[in-house]
Parts: sequence; structure tokens; C-alpha cells
Amino acid sequence: AYNSPSFFVLVSTVAASLLVISCFIVVKIRKSGKFQLRIIGKNSNPKENIEELLDNYGSLAPKRYKYSQLKDMTGSFSEKLGEGGYGMVYKGTSPDGHSVAVKFLHDLTRNGEEFVNEVISIRRTSHVNVVTLVGFCLEGSKRALIYEYMPNGSLEKFIYAENSKTTLGWDKLYDIAVGIARGLEYLHRGCNTRIIHFDIKPHNILLDHDFVPKIADFGLAKLCNPKESYLSMAGMRGTIGFIAPEVFSRRFGVVSTKSDVYSYGMMLLEMVGGRKNLKASVDNPSEMYFPDWIYRCLADVGSLHSFDMEHETEEIARKMASIGLWCIQVSPSSRPTMSKVLEMFERSADELEIPPKHCFYSAIQ
Repeated sequence: AYNSPSFFVLVSTVAASLLVISCFIVVKIRKSGKFQLRIIGKNSNPKENIEELLDNYGSLAPKRYKYSQLKDMTGSFSEKLGEGGYGMVYKGTSPDGHSVAVKFLHDLTRNGEEFVNEVISIRRTSHVNVVTLVGFCLEGSKRALIYEYMPNGSLEKFIYAENSKTTLGWDKLYDIAVGIARGLEYLHRGCNTRIIHFDIKPHNILLDHDFVPKIADFGLAKLCNPKESYLSMAGMRGTIGFIAPEVFSRRFGVVSTKSDVYSYGMMLLEMVGGRKNLKASVDNPSEMYFPDWIYRCLADVGSLHSFDMEHETEEIARKMASIGLWCIQVSPSSRPTMSKVLEMFERSADELEIPPKHCFYSAIQ
């Protein structure tokens, strides 16, 4: 069982279960700008926790709306954009006439760390490839986040063939990949506070009317001092299939911005393959784990001709695949930074070397 990708999935799931019963650790910023870890007990009042945390951030918190205002903005919640485990999203119009997406959160039993993360993390950012948070609502049991409206929804529906009737061309897919890389580099280096997202995946990339990508959903994000090279963190966070090995187990290295790089690499490979990286329903068992299969294509054959694509298209796919494989190296120190990833995008596919070991799956064989 140790030589299959299901081993990683099983142990990751167990670790995630342990996280649920643990206490939450919240990054609390003092007026001095220093970081303090504060443990919030499981029996504390969620509403009071959130109010206290928001008060600590003062002017950093975005505009606060009343529930009645959200009702007016959405026309009594008449147009639903989507629904998930987190809650429901409605389309609305802000008082200044701009289209917005209003996300209501279902889970009222949590102590509020994810809600505050979302409110504060995005508030500290300003980048074309990071979604804009317009405001929030915290009134009684109601919690909501108001974002700029993204008419093309998430990247997820455009890259998985079974989920969409519409597909993106390779040039546009390439531009989206570069845009996401720029957004991540900004979070890691360009912000006055370094932000590690911890949940980079196609579902959390939103596309505007021109298909410009925006990194969204900062519920699991962590703020850290730009002078620190790694992050002390309790528990595991992220989505199975995109979690870096060191987040799963510290024996693989320290948690840092390189953990986001790993998630980005896994997402990049799914963009190339147009499928989930781990897929049981395939005709050829060797294609079940896509990163392993595409690595063998590049390392043994040196091309992706089996994808039946034109030369220019194959060049784009090969470059994206090579960069993705570098990003999912087992050791964080072997992965490129997002700045280096952007440099790699400037080079041709022939100039990019193939990494010696490309993923966790190869490491445990």
C-alpha cells in the first residue's frame, strides 16, 4: 500500500480528521506590527471571537455592511450564483453601481479564524491577480463576504472536460497560468505582509470578463513576517491532492511559501491534462496518476505528441508541464520560488530541464 498514491490520500485524510478536534491557532497582529499566537478554546463564543479579532485589526478591516443592506444589494437574494459546503453565493449590485458576489457562510459553529483570515488577508492586498474584497457582514448569526463579481466563475469548470461544455484555448490557458503565478509572487514577496494561501487549486481561481485570473478564498491563509523564511504551524490545512508533503508531515521540511508553490504545480499539471491528477477511471492504469505519466512522457520521449496537438500548442503544454513538475518536488528546497517560476515562463520549453524526481508518488515507490 505504500507504493500507491492512495497511501498519501489515506494518511492525509486521517491527519485532517485530527485537525478538526484540535484547538485553533490564530495569528494576531498587535499595533506594533509584531505577530502573536493566540489559542482560542473550542468552548469560546464564535461571535465574540470574531468581533475581538476584527477590533485588533482596526482600520485594516474592510467596510462593514448590515444584513438589510445585503438584502437590498442582492434584490432579496434573487440571483444565486452557486452553492457549496461553505454556503451560498448571490449576485448583487453595490451602492456605487458595481456588480458584486455576496457569499453567505453556513458554518456558524466555527470560532471564526477562517472568516477573519478572509477579511483581513485580502484587505491587505492590491493586485490585478488577487480578488478584491468589497466588504463583509457580521450580524447575529449571519456572516457574509462581499467580493468583486467574476462573470466567468472559477477556473475549475474550464479545465475539467466532464464539468464543462466550454474549453479554453492553450494561449489563454497559458496566460491564466502566468497570471496566477504573478498573483502568488505578490502574496509571497510584494505584500507588506507575506501571505501563504494554503489552498491554491482551480476552484479558488476566479476569472473576470477577460479571463484574467484572480486568486480567491483566503480562509486558510496565514500571515507571516516577511523577514521569516518559514512558518510555525499546528495541524494540516489545504485540499487533498494539492497539499505539499511538508504540510502533511514536517519530516519533509519546513512549511513556507514553497508549500504554495507545490499546490500551484499540481494545479498547473491539471490545467495541462484537463483532468484530476489522480483519476481511477482510466483505460490504462499507467495514466491513473497524471504527474507520473506526464513525467515519463517528458523524460523518456521528450515530447507530448501523444496528446495529438500541433507543434506550437505542444510547446506551451510542455513548458507548463515542466514547470509544474519542478514545483511539485518533494523537498521544498528543490522547488523554485514563484519569482523563479515567472523566469521559467520566459524561457522556451527546450531550455527547461526535467527534474530528477517529480512528485511524492515517485519518492515512495
